Amino acid sequence: MKEDTLLPDLFRKEYQKLVSVLCYLFGIQHIEIAQDIVSDTFLTATEDWSLKGTPQNPTAWLYTVAKNKTKNYLKRNALFEQKLSPEIKHLAPRTEEIEVDLSTKSIADSQLAMIFTVCNPNISHESQIALALHLLCGFGVQEIADAFLSNREVIYKRINRAKEKLKEENIKIAQPSLSQITSRLDTVLTTLYLLFSEGYYSSSQDTTMRKDLCAEAMRMTHLLIENQTTNKPSVNALLALMCFHVSRFDARVNDFGEMILYQDQDEAQWNQELIEQGKRYLNLASHGKELTKYHLEAGIAYWHTHKEDSKEKWENILQLYNHLVLEAYSPVAAMNRVFALAKARGNSHAISEAEKLNMDDNHFYFVLLGNLYTNIDNKKAYTHLQTALSLARSASDKAIIQKSMEALR
Repeated sequence: MKEDTLLPDLFRKEYQKLVSVLCYLFGIQHIEIAQDIVSDTFLTATEDWSLKGTPQNPTAWLYTVAKNKTKNYLKRNALFEQKLSPEIKHLAPRTEEIEVDLSTKSIADSQLAMIFTVCNPNISHESQIALALHLLCGFGVQEIADAFLSNREVIYKRINRAKEKLKEENIKIAQPSLSQITSRLDTVLTTLYLLFSEGYYSSSQDTTMRKDLCAEAMRMTHLLIENQTTNKPSVNALLALMCFHVSRFDARVNDFGEMILYQDQDEAQWNQELIEQGKRYLNLASHGKELTKYHLEAGIAYWHTHKEDSKEKWENILQLYNHLVLEAYSPVAAMNRVFALAKARGNSHAISEAEKLNMDDNHFYFVLLGNLYTNIDNKKAYTHLQTALSLARSASDKAIIQKSMEALR
């Protein structure tokens, strides 16, 4: 790894691990203390390594410094005796010397506990995602704002609201019990799903950032799979869905940052290793009686890894969408179902279904109508695409619509 990228890469990888362990130690009331200690650890690394060179084992160096800074903080601050000591005394009942456990198991346990803490149903999904990115993934406020196409102040408020809500309710950071897993897993999966979607479907032109968002969602989902108590079929289905989608990530955008439609993608750019991983997780997801929206969406994504336009492919996709709109209706699912219907049964059959949706404020809806009417009534197709263009917001969406309009001229 290059020297100039080593520390940023370590920050992205190790920051969230250290913060999780220290939050687990200090409690939810003292999140900022944990963040300050970890940030100071990386600041020390920046100063020390620039003078003395990179240590032989940079990760171990960071862990040692973080441990020492934590112990020094606890020793010299009255806060330890007044507030923290009663909360963490059970960890070291015979001594004031607190051991900061940075073993692989402790890190994994702390991260799992933090995921269930952050994904609290009493916090809005937007704030959950912002706090997860900041606390569990090490993203800065400006980075999150850029990813969300928002501004720094909005994201800062979301993070602080989430923190205050956790403090108000005095949430304990602990390994989730079986009852908590049962009641909270859906909330956790929803947050991870939305985080992944923010990266995969974002209008942001920052491809690196979008990949990072997807990677963090996949990393945290994998943490759930690695723990026996949270390794549920729905979790495997979600990770399968993510693998199938990310396998086509590089094929979705050209060198100019423009979106490439599915039918125009170069199959050679699809990541076959990720597709195979997705198949394994989808197979594991089939164990048990539960059928969730993640199972259905993973199945749809699986069939999209078959480039050939076969009748079997689109009939299977159509049937999966038929189930999905009943299990978890959304406008996107309804429109995609109509598209699958057109591919499986023909445009004429799909037009009547599309017009029943009546989504007058959605530019994707008019893109769908434009595509369905193409070669049936090109004048009407062009009119629908004009409406879509007037409603579209992002430059990439507008570019795709304009290309479709030009093809009809």
